[in-house]
Amino acid sequence: MWIKRAFFQDIPASEITERSVYVSRRSFMRAAAAAAAGALVVEPAEAAQPAPHGRKLESVRPSALSTTEKPNSWEQITTYNNYWEFGKEKGDASVYARPFTFSSWTITVSGECAKPGRYPLDDVLKGQALEERIYRHRCVEGWSMVIPWVGFPLAHFLERCEPTSKARFVEFTTLVDRAQMPGTRLPILPWPYVEALRMDEALHPLTLLAVGLYGEVLPNQNGTPIRLVVPWKYGFKSIKAIVGIRFVERQPHTTWNDANPPLYGFWANVNPAIYPQQTERRIGEFWERKTLLFNGYADQVASLYSGMDLNKNY
Repeated sequence: MWIKRAFFQDIPASEITERSVYVSRRSFMRAAAAAAAGALVVEPAEAAQPAPHGRKLESVRPSALSTTEKPNSWEQITTYNNYWEFGKEKGDASVYARPFTFSSWTITVSGECAKPGRYPLDDVLKGQALEERIYRHRCVEGWSMVIPWVGFPLAHFLERCEPTSKARFVEFTTLVDRAQMPGTRLPILPWPYVEALRMDEALHPLTLLAVGLYGEVLPNQNGTPIRLVVPWKYGFKSIKAIVGIRFVERQPHTTWNDANPPLYGFWANVNPAIYPQQTERRIGEFWERKTLLFNGYADQVASLYSGMDLNKNY
């Protein structure tokens, strides 16, 4: 019989290892193991480090769609990431994404639309009014954060591309740069990373193209220069470093859904009844809290799934 115990139930706070010590120790152990095994990528014994602060974004306005919950700190948001292109551990991206650079950025738009083509980032951002949106986020692994993104509705750009009536889904592809992204040199996942949304999800006002964090340009480890943010879905749907957008008629294959369908459903809506994770731990807190249906955004998005069996479509 499985008995669930509360997180840190019997551990006094004085005995809990500081996270900086924990990450440093894990980095050292990984480096030693990699050296001993002759791994493809030798990992230095470095602790996760917060991203350096970047350029301030101008004319950012607050959004009425923001939660009133307190955001996590810059340090927490930039040192605890799922970004497998830079490594499997939560602190890897803060180490291995530091030197990542690019001279230009283009998003290739294709598929069922009237205006396909290569859109330079400046063109994507042209005329967009940037908003700060403080969103809750929930990951399959059981942890959560509150993050103050800066961006604009995805719908604003998709509508410029003029999708046709056949465009029922939108597929997103992330960058693969094997020279700068050590994770892509390993058979962790079939690269490139691909995700997708149904068209009405993509056009929903909550769905964001983020270009900033805490009023500054996106740090490398958080998906610079542009990423997707879908706050009512598990975090793996919010793809980073977008280089491709494709409009398609049929539901496309997506990376994590292909890799592990029972855990990573295509829809990925936060639903405690499906994933055996009725609680979550907010980074920076010791105690668990109840996970909310649709991550607390049910009033805004539940109508998108009217008539769907959320126990089968997850």
